[in-house]
Formats: sequence, structure tokens, C-alpha cells
Amino acid sequence: MEEGMEVDMEESEATPNSKHSKRFGLKNTVQTNFGEDYVFQIVPKDDLTSMAVSLSTNAVKLYSPATGQYFGELKGHSSTINQISFSGPTTPNVLHSCSSDGTIRAWDTRSFHQVIVVLFCFMCNVKLYNGKKIFFWDWRTKKQIACLEESHMDDVTQVHFVPDHQNKLLSASVDGLMCIFDTRGTINDDDHLESVINVGTSIGKVGFLGGASQKLWCLTHIETLSVWNWKDAKIEVNIEDARTLASDSWALDHIDYFVDCHYSGQDDRLWVIGGTSAGTLGYFPVNYKGKGAIGPPEAVLHGGHTGIVRSVLPLSGMRGAPTHTQGGIFGWTGGEDGRLCCWMPDESSDANRSWISSKLVMKSPKPRRKSRHHPY
Repeated sequence: MEEGMEVDMEESEATPNSKHSKRFGLKNTVQTNFGEDYVFQIVPKDDLTSMAVSLSTNAVKLYSPATGQYFGELKGHSSTINQISFSGPTTPNVLHSCSSDGTIRAWDTRSFHQVIVVLFCFMCNVKLYNGKKIFFWDWRTKKQIACLEESHMDDVTQVHFVPDHQNKLLSASVDGLMCIFDTRGTINDDDHLESVINVGTSIGKVGFLGGASQKLWCLTHIETLSVWNWKDAKIEVNIEDARTLASDSWALDHIDYFVDCHYSGQDDRLWVIGGTSAGTLGYFPVNYKGKGAIGPPEAVLHGGHTGIVRSVLPLSGMRGAPTHTQGGIFGWTGGEDGRLCCWMPDESSDANRSWISSKLVMKSPKPRRKSRHHPY
């Protein structure tokens, strides 16, 4: 239950960082656990009036990105939530969630009530993936309309419609392949698979960049980074030693993992977000033209987390480069320490302390063994 919020203050630590870096301090943190539950994913509503946070309690909580105010909770899943996503502009108050309990659910974020339940598996928009198969679902009729089952040989980890190309679908898999499909007409493997890109190792995350989203970045499970032209199925940059390059560019601990990449279309710039096991994050600029390189971090987020960070919501980056802030807030992060951290430039007078609520999640009555989340 979310009542009787108890608040403590904490002083944030000073951040040792490179002279090239912009230092960010805590505006506040929201404690969402009692030791074992943690944050999986943070996603924003299109108008940035709300953000949804999936937790290891199998619940989704809604907060204000501007103030951290708690709005409400979505409860219904009985197993790990693998992905959440707000709907498009036509239904902006609908949030979709998919879970290992075999259901896809749609929620009204105004009433916090469930509006649709589909017994199936994983979801992203109208694309569903179960093991090596990709399913298409019509939300209007709640019926399956297509299945692609021959393109991948192992678990599918990502599916995305390509921005600015509404009929193009990208899938990525543990088998090291990225596939581009044309989804017009009656969809099948034989007639609608346009191209296959072989990355050569298990793929973790992908995203798009460049004019008309003609390129894509790819992070693998062995922490390599590559950039591709998906139209030509050609590689442009392959940075196999990405972690080493990032680690060598600052004076802090070795980069242990990459959380995500962030692209600013306004400036045509790409950053890879790397983290340490102690919870420090760096925004490392990626030169993906020519031979490719990773530079010193342009933003360092230090002193908020005490464990692995799972999700980054860069509010500033939705309007420009990461050194620009919206309303003074750089962004939010969430991780395995159960915290949501809000970040501001260190010169801000509000950035020298954090507010921690101890009443956001009911303590579980049963002890549970903590383990890393593996959604695929």
C-alpha cells in the first residue's frame, strides 16, 4: 500500500570524474523495495506526464517524471514482467505489459484497471515473440493473424517496427541474426523476409539512428557494439572491445556492462551507457563514422545506485543532447538495488540530497532468493 510516506534525507557523494565529463547529482531517489525487489524497466508516456516502472514484485507503478509523485499501481501479473510499453497517440493512456505468466495485458493508466487480457506470451506493440517464433496479434479482434517460425533458430530477444517505415519489422535473436520483414499483406517467412544480418553472437538490444532511421545500433550479450545500415544489410562500425575502450576513457571503475544506447536525432549523436557493479553510470559518445571510437564520458551519474542499473530514462535526451536538461532534470534510472534515481546537474541547489520513501512497496511476507533477471 502507498500510504503514510516516510521520508529520510541522504547526502550524495562527490563524484570523481574526467574533466571532459558533465557531473550529475541526485535530485531524489525513490526506494521501491525492502531489500530484494528491484526495478526492471522505466518507460515514458509520449507527453512525459507519466512514467511506468516495472518491478520484480510483478507489478507496474506509475510516477511523475517531473516530481517523482506516485500515481498508482497496476497489479495482475503472477510472474516476471518482461516488457512494458505505452500505446501510441490514439490511445495515450493505455499501457501494455507482457509477462512470463503467459499473458499480455492492457491497462487504463487513469483508472489503473486492466482493460484487455490475452493469454499468450511476450508482446511489443502488436508483435509477439515466443522462443524462436514471432506472432502478430490484432488488438481489435484479439486474434492471432500471423506467425513467423522459420527465420530464427533460437530465442528472439527484440522486435521493433522501424520508425518512419511502418511496414518494416526488425527482429533480433540469441542466434546472432537480425531479420527485416515487410509486414504488408498476408505475412509469412517465405515472401516477407527481406534481409538477414549476421552479427555473429547473441543479441541483447537494438535501436535506430540516422536520418529516416536508416541505421541501427546493436548491443550483444558479450558487450560488443556495432552499427549497421539495415537497408543494405551492411555493417558500418564494429567495436568488439567497447567495454575496454569505455573503461580506459575515465578514472573510475572498469565498465562491467552496457545498459543501453541513446541517440539524439537533433544532433545526430550516439552514446552508449555503461555501468559498474557499484552503480555508477557513464554516457560515452560513440563515433560511428569511419573506424569507430568511444570517447570519454560526457555525463557521469554517481552516488545514487549501489548495484547494477537495469534501465535509463534520459528525459533530456528526448529533446536534445544529454548535457541539456528539461526543467532541470537529466533523467531517471532504476536498478537491482530497488531505487529510482532522479538526476540533475551538480550545480543545481537541489542536487545535493536524496529523498527515500520507505512506504512504496509492502514487504513480502515470504523470504525469496534473489537472482538476476534473464527475460529470454
